[in-house]
Amino acid sequence: MEAARIYELEYNDMAGEIPDLVAMARTGTGKGAARQARRDGMVPGVVYGGGADPMPIQIPFNELLKKLKAGRFRATLWNLKIEGQEDVRVICRDVQRDVVKDLPTHLDLMRLRRTSKVNLFIPVVFEGVDGSPGDKQGGVLTVVRPEVELRVTAGDIPEQIVVDCSKMEIGDTIHISDATLPEGVKPTIDRDFVLANMQAPSGLASQKDEEETPETEVINQSGESAED
Repeated sequence: MEAARIYELEYNDMAGEIPDLVAMARTGTGKGAARQARRDGMVPGVVYGGGADPMPIQIPFNELLKKLKAGRFRATLWNLKIEGQEDVRVICRDVQRDVVKDLPTHLDLMRLRRTSKVNLFIPVVFEGVDGSPGDKQGGVLTVVRPEVELRVTAGDIPEQIVVDCSKMEIGDTIHISDATLPEGVKPTIDRDFVLANMQAPSGLASQKDEEETPETEVINQSGESAED
């Protein structure tokens, strides 16, 4: 139990960096206790891993449903808050749903150590767009990926990825290789994918298309054969 206590304390200084997931300790285990939790408007669950014993919990149904509808619930690192216990970082490993109503009936959360590797979506911030060559020419930055899924260490999660766009001209493209990632952080996609591009204003783009349209050759379709 002392090891578990130390494990919990090492997360205490990081609690404010990630969103909270408020739960309550659940007394009793088994199907009967789970059914009672659901009758009380709760979703039963279990927290496991991290060198500590599995712990039964329950989360208010409406709160969990709201977070599930917001998206990326299983790709988010959560700060699990249970009254009377130290906060701990967890990630959802499974959400069981009713086969008919598709509503959550149970969830499994896994504790993470500081050194644990996890895939998370990190927001991308595009700096220097205003005043860039493309901006001065009336170009518009089109963001393809406002966030990217990265393989990160649980104890050192970047709040955002910053990309410098101050030198972008119309027609330029920003790839993930152009972003400076923190040490040890890698994209989950194994290719140099696009983050954003600087496009010409719609009027200029239409004019350019017209200029590049080739002249159509008029072909004699009278049916007569050409003579040498």
